[in-house]
Amino acid sequence: MSEPRQILVTSALPYANGSIHLGHMLEYIQTDMWVRFQKLRGNQCIYVCADDAHGSAIMLRAEKEGITPEQLIANVQAEHSSDFADFLVDFDNFHSTHSEENRELSGLIYARLRDAGHIATRSVTQYFDPEKGMFLADRFIKGTCPKCAAEDQYGDNCEKCGATYAPTELKNPKSAISGATPVLRDSQHFFFKLPDFQAMLQQWTRSGTLQDAVANKLAEWLDSGLQEWDISRDAPYFGFEIPGEPGKYFYVWLDAPIGYMASFKNLCARCPELDFDAFWNEGSKAELYHFIGKDIVNFHALFWPAMLEGAGFRKPSAVNVHGYLTVNGAKMSKSRGTFIKARTYLDHLQPEYLRYYYAAKLGRGVDDLDLNLEDFVQKVNSDLVGKVVNIASRCAGFIHKGNEGVMVAGDAAPELTEAFLAAAPSIADAYEGRDFGRAMREIMALADRANAWIADKAPWSLAKQEGKQDEVQAICAQGINLFRQLVIFLKPVLPVLAADAEAFLNVAPLTWNDHLSRLENHQLNPFKALMSRIEPAKVEAMVAASKEDLLAAEAKAPAGNGELAKDPLSAEIEFDTFAAVDLRVALIVKAEAVPGADKLLQLTLDIGDERRNVFSGIKSAYPDPSQLEGRLTMMVANLKPRKMRFGVSEGMVMAAGPGGEEIYLLSPDSGAKPGQRIK
Repeated sequence: MSEPRQILVTSALPYANGSIHLGHMLEYIQTDMWVRFQKLRGNQCIYVCADDAHGSAIMLRAEKEGITPEQLIANVQAEHSSDFADFLVDFDNFHSTHSEENRELSGLIYARLRDAGHIATRSVTQYFDPEKGMFLADRFIKGTCPKCAAEDQYGDNCEKCGATYAPTELKNPKSAISGATPVLRDSQHFFFKLPDFQAMLQQWTRSGTLQDAVANKLAEWLDSGLQEWDISRDAPYFGFEIPGEPGKYFYVWLDAPIGYMASFKNLCARCPELDFDAFWNEGSKAELYHFIGKDIVNFHALFWPAMLEGAGFRKPSAVNVHGYLTVNGAKMSKSRGTFIKARTYLDHLQPEYLRYYYAAKLGRGVDDLDLNLEDFVQKVNSDLVGKVVNIASRCAGFIHKGNEGVMVAGDAAPELTEAFLAAAPSIADAYEGRDFGRAMREIMALADRANAWIADKAPWSLAKQEGKQDEVQAICAQGINLFRQLVIFLKPVLPVLAADAEAFLNVAPLTWNDHLSRLENHQLNPFKALMSRIEPAKVEAMVAASKEDLLAAEAKAPAGNGELAKDPLSAEIEFDTFAAVDLRVALIVKAEAVPGADKLLQLTLDIGDERRNVFSGIKSAYPDPSQLEGRLTMMVANLKPRKMRFGVSEGMVMAAGPGGEEIYLLSPDSGAKPGQRIK
């Protein structure tokens, strides 16, 4: 028997500026399942996390609500902790980056990097809000796009044409905070010399610590040459002041990953048996795993290991990256009610339904996971209620009625017993490799075999026949033993079902190795329903409640400032101007993402007598562009061609919606044909 492993596990830190939603839960649920599996196997596995509690956004929200940042992050931490607990995410410690442990460790790591020559300083020119008295991050600057003249665009990219640019290139820039016109000012900034670690990162990212797709993406940055990373921000800022540098603060992304170390150190102070240095010092034999989303790979797989290397700490054993969550095949949408908060879900449905569905869909890769709500209902009802729980409910009554709840000895189906035992190593391997979907498929295949065997033996029919009672008891005892095996295999995913099953089985908390044994001549407790079916009406109510959440949020939203609050619908045009617009029905022949553009799709449109190439900023609403192919839409055919960085756009498709994922291409009525004019 091998020695138990020492494992430290983290999930990305949720930002203390908003509620947890089902997209967030994808990460915490999968991490929790992996941790529970390790603990079930007898390993020492410690799961820590914390709220990411620093930055301008938190400072500004607290100011808006009339409370201190400390009050805000305390309120949000209480909400987050409640949501995680009710989703059965079992942290060993959930801390905050706004802690003394994090302050000390951030200062220590910075000092070691500085003393080793890995910190540089230089002057930076940035926009400054003279009314608010603060430098503005790109997202807090809005203005007119220098490429297409679209108004109300952010300081680094245009959502309309997809152009990227420096904030100083914006026309008519305005502060999104106060509405004031910003001015340019110089400030001394501190930089982490990431290029010092180029060689180490090229080796480390290809050492098996990352999925191949992630390593390939990072190679693009590494091959093009790393840049120094700005790690400082000017006051006012909510965070840690850089030691010895008054008015200068650590950028939130510097101390956020250090929050993993700080949370563990906070736990060590309460658990003397834990040794911080044994897990974090260079040369540590313990294992360290981070679970993160693909949007923050550069911070965790470039900046973070370089910081650790430069400061003399150990690097992660692996960084496990996952994709985004979509709902019903599209990005989560507030208007459709599919942007679902964790608490809204919990108000309507049991957490284990979602835990199982995520497990059934999760693989090792970084592909996005789709929560199809119809499939969700069908799969949970079929697999958990119709297959797993069904075995216990079929067999328990006969044992209680015919033998006072005592399971008889013997093995009524040796071939099934052997099949279940033989499957365990493969299921364990799938869990270990985070291939939860394969684990669930193999478990449900066993459940199918058990149900088919019980149906073939039909104890309900035998119970009506004279002299068949011993056979009934043998069949049902075997069924309960098979059910017990399934519960062990599913325990990392379904801890409440497992606890309820343990109470029914009258056994101590099950461990993984318990699958090697059987219950014989064993007294069961009375059987109670272990899981109810999902009612589709509850899912519908959850979606409706999510729409209500949106309406409530919109009702509370304040008006904008100055130019940013202008109503675009207030402008009038003459009828003759509108009549000159040539609107045509267009068939989308091809739709594909534009390499290097975050917002754009490239559409090939058939308008009857010719084909047009059109770039449209609708990628956020259609993450899978191929779903648009073959669809009819409407386009402005006489718009002057516009040369863009990615090619020439020969028209404009018609869409509606507030933006982001809520964009809807307009379509003509059925019977329309490509090229028809719309009058």
